[in-house]
Parts: sequence; C-alpha cells; structure tokens
Amino acid sequence: MKEVMLGRKQGAVSPCAACKLLRRRCSQDCLFAPYFPADEPHKFANVHKVFGASNVNKLLQELPVQHRSDAVSSMVYEANARVRDPVYGCVGAISSLQHQVDALQTQLALAQAKMVHMRVRHAAHLAQLGHYHHSPSSTGTAAAATDNNASSRGSPASASAVASAPMSTPAAAAASSPELMEMHHHAKSFFALDMVDQTNMGQLMWSC
Repeated sequence: MKEVMLGRKQGAVSPCAACKLLRRRCSQDCLFAPYFPADEPHKFANVHKVFGASNVNKLLQELPVQHRSDAVSSMVYEANARVRDPVYGCVGAISSLQHQVDALQTQLALAQAKMVHMRVRHAAHLAQLGHYHHSPSSTGTAAAATDNNASSRGSPASASAVASAPMSTPAAAAASSPELMEMHHHAKSFFALDMVDQTNMGQLMWSC
C-alpha cells in the first residue's frame, strides 16, 4: 500500500482495479487505490458485484483511516462467500464452522467423561486390592485353607508312623491272648494227626 501511494506521489499514476473496472480516471487521491491494487482485479470485482462501488466509497469515507483496511478485508471475504454461496453467503460458512465446533466440543466432553469413569474404576480396583491384602479375615481364611489342605494330604510324620507300624498276624494275636493260644495248639495237634499215614494207623489198630 505504501509503495502504491509512493508511486502515485512521484507521478507514476497507474489506475487501480476499481477505476479500471469502473472505466474512470484514477486520481492521486483515489479512495480505492490503497486497498484495490491493479494486480488484484478480482477483489474489487466481487465487492462491486455484491455491495456496489458507491456503497463501498461511502463506507470508507465514514471510517477512520486506521480502520479502512480491516473494513475492506471484511467486505472482500463476505463478497467472495456470497459469490460461492448466493443464498447463505458468509452466514453459511459461519454456520458450518459453528457445527464443527459443536461436534468437536461434544467429542471432547465424551472423551473427558470416559477418562473420569476409567480413573474412578481404576481407583476402586486399587482400593479393593489393598483391602483384600490387608484384611485379617482374608488372611485367616487363607491360613485355614492351607491347614485343611495339609491335613487332607497328610503330614510326613504321620505317613512314616503308619509305614513303621507292625502288621498284625495270627501268631501275634494268639500270643496276646491265652484263649487264642490254646485254640492255636489244638489246631496244630489236629493238623499233625491229619498228616499221619492212614494205612499204618489201621494196622496198628487191628494189631491190638
């Protein structure tokens, strides 16, 4: 913009895009020249099509010099949006951006809620594990279960005692009781009589 103004003051007057489009002589104090240079003719073409050159001229005259550049940028943006979307213009672009913002905010809220839920579950799980490890009842239950398992399997001492215990035999049982000893003696006598030769026994009987 400063180069355009400097060139116009030095006498090298080149028509701006607005004057070229309007087919009029561009003076040194042209109001459009600082904002619509000759190498950007489409800027003023869209602004003129949407707002009109007279309305733009009037608006720029009412604004302070330090605010005119921002006003021209706003009018160019709105004019380009209106050319792309003749029905909604920049309102359609703003609405589309607002919908995107709402969708992103919803996704962010869901993600934050999910994170909070996961943190609560993790804390509860840690608390439950700590309570289980430090609870006396759980320790006593585990000890009782260990004792029961050990008693059901049998200790090595009891197993060795059972293995070393002598097995009861008929002779040992007879030695422990007089009646059994007498019965055992009669059984031995009968067994010995049964083993005698029957032929010799008959000859002895007849010989008498």
